Amino acid sequence: MAIKSFQGPRAEQKKESKEPILVSDYMTKNLITFSPDQSILQIMEQFIQYGISGGPVIDATGKLVGIISEADCMKQISDSRYFNMPILNKQVSNFMTSKVQTISHNASIFEAASIFHSNSRRRLPVLNNDKLVGQISRKDVVVAALKLCSQRW
Repeated sequence: MAIKSFQGPRAEQKKESKEPILVSDYMTKNLITFSPDQSILQIMEQFIQYGISGGPVIDATGKLVGIISEADCMKQISDSRYFNMPILNKQVSNFMTSKVQTISHNASIFEAASIFHSNSRRRLPVLNNDKLVGQISRKDVVVAALKLCSQRW
């Protein structure tokens, strides 16, 4: 004897999106940027003013030339204490990280997570055809993961 199902008609299941989850979907687009000829003191003041811990350094043409962070400022503060000298009004170009690891705007959020997992970076500048278009942080990746937790990875 056959068993009959008493479940009734089943609701139609939503089709999952197969679109990649892109860095550009979660990156910060309105960035506070810095110039290589700004003083380190100005940068520290802007960190406090805007409540940020770092940002990209761009030249007059808009090209990314480095990144400056609180850690770079700590070096200046530490050196000034060691040599018993006040913090000098030196340019950002003396303290910024010039070899900047970047990520493409069309990279997946999982690629960004992998980069953050493999090093101590807190933020990555996002480029589109070698032009700075945004920045993605570790927090942005966590936000993306929370939004995606109901879907299959």
